[in-house]
Amino acid sequence: MTYRVVQWSTGNVGVHAIAGIDANPALELIGCFVSNPEKDGVDVGRLANLGRDLGVTATTDADALIAMKPDCIVHTAWADSRLLEALDDLKKFLNAGINVVSSSPVFLQYPWGVADGLAQPVVDAALAGGASIFVNGVDPGFGNDQLPLVITGISEYIDEVRCYEILNYATYNQAEVLFDIMGFAQPMDHVPMLLQPGVPTLAWGSVIAQLAAGLGVELDSIDEWYERVPAPFDFEVDAGPVKEGTVAGLHFELRGMVNGKAVVVLEHVTRLHDDIAPEWPQPAGEGCYRVKVTGEPIYTVDMQLLGTDGDHNTAGLKATAMRIVNAVPAVVAGKPGLLTALDLPLITGKGLVRT
Repeated sequence: MTYRVVQWSTGNVGVHAIAGIDANPALELIGCFVSNPEKDGVDVGRLANLGRDLGVTATTDADALIAMKPDCIVHTAWADSRLLEALDDLKKFLNAGINVVSSSPVFLQYPWGVADGLAQPVVDAALAGGASIFVNGVDPGFGNDQLPLVITGISEYIDEVRCYEILNYATYNQAEVLFDIMGFAQPMDHVPMLLQPGVPTLAWGSVIAQLAAGLGVELDSIDEWYERVPAPFDFEVDAGPVKEGTVAGLHFELRGMVNGKAVVVLEHVTRLHDDIAPEWPQPAGEGCYRVKVTGEPIYTVDMQLLGTDGDHNTAGLKATAMRIVNAVPAVVAGKPGLLTALDLPLITGKGLVRT
């Protein structure tokens, strides 16, 4: 069976989603939404830098794409600074009876107990339209839901499950994320949006809640912690300059607590230069997602990232896109409502082997 899909946006994740749709024999790209009028009418293959036409042109006409009644919309549009607009888009798709896989808003990975109020209108729209929605990626997503839960399946007992992202973001060319949301290259006394109390939990609390649900644990609380370090010298990253003394390293944790003990932990170690904070956890390879299960026995699994262009950030963006693109058949077949990694079958690379 071939599934008719529409791609929604051609940004940092969207361009990789287009490549993934094109590579997957189970999927047929029938349309693509863009918000930039300059992209209207341009072949999607060109927008995705594939070096060839796909025979599908991008459009700014959202209603026309919805009227095509695709089997699924692959939604990768920006949501960090336009949360309510993104939620409205998702509700519109679902009310129209169209299934959705999305990379954002990330709290929809598993919102229960974290953002129930924000999630419920999306769930209601899915049920009303008889459609399914799956929101995922690599982090939040595969690197801290399916991957760690699979590893826990070979444990005798578990004291703690800890999921790491250890990456240098120097080649992540998204200035709004790095400088405005995360607070890099800002004065050390500046508290950015990401570090405002409660915001880390809104963004990644779904990780903690889903791991706890998968392990059958009832949490007492989700605690937030962070530390930062300044740049020891001036340097440049792809998104812009970083001045000496401004924020160049961010280390934070979300801790799912039971009886005063952390049992599920998300830990992020983000540098803009490899020389920053050498005492912090170091990646395997160029960058990695790490899972450490402490108990009997102790397991440490590193998932190293590297794109064929030599950049680990490219691999991270591709992993986010492919996680949802390759889930399309399972989501279309799923029951109406909000689906999570706990609901879906194993998603494999079926049909992707090149011979």
